[in-house]
Amino acid sequence: MFVRIRNLREDNDLTQREIAEYLFCDQSLYSKYERGQRDVPVEIIIKLARFYKTSTDYILGLTDCQTPYN
Repeated sequence: MFVRIRNLREDNDLTQREIAEYLFCDQSLYSKYERGQRDVPVEIIIKLARFYKTSTDYILGLTDCQTPYN
């Protein structure tokens, strides 16, 4: 999961600071999510899925399909 959220951010040419601002958290906390040093809360996973227009299953590594469910 941690690699997926980093890859999604990088694929969209965004900084950790930009995503942290969207999530209303510190950049240092978001960095810990990407490095696997902190568990990502469910509500953050949902926000990221909505932001990147993908599914939570994709972020969690349960599928390789980025297309969100209808």
